[in-house]
Amino acid sequence: MRTHSRINAGAIAVAAPQPLHTDLIRITRRMTLLALAAAAGFAAVVSFSPRAGAESAGAGFVYTADEHGGSVSRIALDGGKVDIIPVPVMPHNVQFVPDTGILLMVGMPMSGMEEGHGGDGHGEGEEEPKGRLIVIDTAGFASGQSASIDVGAHPAHVIADAQGKRAFVSNSEDNRISVIDLDTGTAIGAASTGDYPHGLRMSPDGKSIYVANVKDGTVSVIDTATLAETATIKVGSAPVQVGFVPDGSRVYVSLRDDNKVAVIDTATKEVTGRVEVGRSPIQVHATPDGRSVYVANQGTDAEPDDTVSVIDVASGTVVETIRTGAGAHGVVVSADGAFVFVTNIMAGTVSQISVESQSVVKTYPVGKGPNGITFQAPKPTPANAG
Repeated sequence: MRTHSRINAGAIAVAAPQPLHTDLIRITRRMTLLALAAAAGFAAVVSFSPRAGAESAGAGFVYTADEHGGSVSRIALDGGKVDIIPVPVMPHNVQFVPDTGILLMVGMPMSGMEEGHGGDGHGEGEEEPKGRLIVIDTAGFASGQSASIDVGAHPAHVIADAQGKRAFVSNSEDNRISVIDLDTGTAIGAASTGDYPHGLRMSPDGKSIYVANVKDGTVSVIDTATLAETATIKVGSAPVQVGFVPDGSRVYVSLRDDNKVAVIDTATKEVTGRVEVGRSPIQVHATPDGRSVYVANQGTDAEPDDTVSVIDVASGTVVETIRTGAGAHGVVVSADGAFVFVTNIMAGTVSQISVESQSVVKTYPVGKGPNGITFQAPKPTPANAG
């Protein structure tokens, strides 16, 4: 049984950017960004009664970009509490940066969009104004205090390097990747891509970024040192997102209009296979042991899908199909590999899948239209010194 309570303090009002003050908000110990302080905000709290016989939910936090609601949701896995805060954009993607405590998200300003990320969110919208990268200090998540950085037109996804120093934002209408210095909050470079770049991920060694280009059916390979496009790989119809296996030897690419996932050999930069999955696959994510890749199948607005396909990496076949909620979209795997979390964009929920049982063990209501999703591992508990 789930109970819902919402505290509503009115619409969010965003002030003009002012210099950050460390006693107001600590985004990171290094950052000097421009702050946007919400003049009024709200927190939405959802409480859950544990399901009888359900597995442990684990620990840590899961964040979702609630594009249709103009909010970000945080799920506390150790108790099931869900906090929802407003943000000054309609966020399409969200990314937690380990060891920094910051949460990155990208989206269009609230005044710039009516329906979110344009069309179905993956290559069908018209040209739109420039978007923003929003930075939130997770230590003060409930306050909604944030910083804002202008990026390109129609930003889709954001990632950061392992050091938490640079963020990379795919700007779909610009056919470019913006590179942001997270110490200063300024743009320090850009990389050219194919037509309508969307999902992107960095290789485990940090040397390259693979970018799915929706409209020309390619994946761009970007050198992170030079920002040059070193390869363009034809993959299939409407690639939306990419996902590396942990050793970096393969990249899996969702092909929305083919109902397949392409497999790229990163040594040869060639497609070595395509795996049939559910309807209109969107995001993909490998488990930390490299054995499986989870694929969220969204379907269409008229006929939403509600499944996740599980690809066995060794055999290159789908070995499980798990039913979640309507419009399965975003996927992330917990750091320990025990759970997979899936946003259901049309249901407004997050499904928690047990890797051991290959079944949904919990469902959390979140903000409206959840798209991107990210996981924050719990901090290690210091050993008792006695």
